[in-house]
Amino acid sequence: MFPLRCTVRKCLRPLSQTERGLTCPAGHHFDRARQGYWSLLQPQDRRSATPGDAEQAVLARHRWLAAGHMSTLVAALRPWCQASHAAAQQDVFRVLDLGCGEGTFGRELFAAPNADSQKPAETVGSPSPAPTQYAGVDLSKRALRLAARSWPAATWVLANADRVLPVEDNTVGLVLSLFGRRPLSEIARVLHPSGRCVIAVPGEDDLIEMREQAQQQGHRRNRWEAIIAQMKEVGLECLEHTRWRDQATLDAAALADAAAMTYRAVRRSQQARLADLESLQVTLSAELLLFSPLPDDG
Repeated sequence: MFPLRCTVRKCLRPLSQTERGLTCPAGHHFDRARQGYWSLLQPQDRRSATPGDAEQAVLARHRWLAAGHMSTLVAALRPWCQASHAAAQQDVFRVLDLGCGEGTFGRELFAAPNADSQKPAETVGSPSPAPTQYAGVDLSKRALRLAARSWPAATWVLANADRVLPVEDNTVGLVLSLFGRRPLSEIARVLHPSGRCVIAVPGEDDLIEMREQAQQQGHRRNRWEAIIAQMKEVGLECLEHTRWRDQATLDAAALADAAAMTYRAVRRSQQARLADLESLQVTLSAELLLFSPLPDDG
């Protein structure tokens, strides 16, 4: 099983799976929800009675991804995932997806039936790549229900990725943060010395046309340089940086989903401006960053 650890305050012991659920040496026990995910969320990790993304945002993102708007992004990320697998010096290649949402990215990148095409290329006489274990962590029960339904073989964990990650030290070959959480010191802690971390954040022109329509101005924000500096502070260096861009023509329903999942058009006047549009061609963009642990000089 994925090397999870106990989330009870000050425990942090490894969890093992039995017929009854997950148990640590101290006797703390966690059940699997009937929908297929493990609930490791503790009371101190909750900020509200219903933590995580609102159901409207979860379902909007689910429809958006199912429509294929991010298919070229998945294709752009796949070589980094393959290279991370090839570089992993582990018997098992473990992938930890932070803020996994309803699981589309993880499933598209790592689940069968495309698993064979996603393995690193092998040469004659080279060893077979290590088997892959995937775990997705999110704070939304609604998202994890969708994820577990679509990919029951994966490990899905209800936990707060902003706080202490429920994973043992130095065990993860690849950490994914795709438009999600970035607990910097925790990413550094769980990564194996041969591991990699892939981060995706919205580009400064992502959905700029929609934002211009709603706000009547489009604010541009450069995020990637600050992320590189922050990651270096916790011992992770940037190996590669690239930009992904695509164009899509969105109808009224797709525009509404894009607003619900990514852009908080909270004012009625802004919502009305988007509602008046029958369609709009928009830019989709992201900054993609690949990190690895800095060499240990000691």
